[in-house]
Amino acid sequence: MALFDDAWMKGFQEKWNAEADLAGALEKIEFNSVIGYGFPNEDTCRGFINVENGQVTESGEYDGRTLSWDMRAEEKNWEKWLKKGIGMTGLGLAFTTGKMKFKTGDFKAMISDPRMAGPFIKSFGVMGSV
Repeated sequence: MALFDDAWMKGFQEKWNAEADLAGALEKIEFNSVIGYGFPNEDTCRGFINVENGQVTESGEYDGRTLSWDMRAEEKNWEKWLKKGIGMTGLGLAFTTGKMKFKTGDFKAMISDPRMAGPFIKSFGVMGSV
């Protein structure tokens, strides 16, 4: 199972939906998004999740659909964050130093809204359990 391949994304979906601090918190704010994950040197992201009212309803290898968020980072950085997690400070540093890039999506708006920032940080811990 490779990072962001179909099997990995399905595992992420299962873990996401089981995590109340993630799916439950996003359900309260009726969060809906299609989120892509990948690497900066590639034309498209590798994997995606479709989130409806906080729950991942679909996931897998990226299939060309329109993304609300397209997050990119080098594989070594993804692996570090998945192993150790990432806090608010680490996330801010990753963004400002360019280690994490958003090809689509408004990072600043998301990170300034605690209803979204907390679950976003939690998603890294959930990724690390896949």
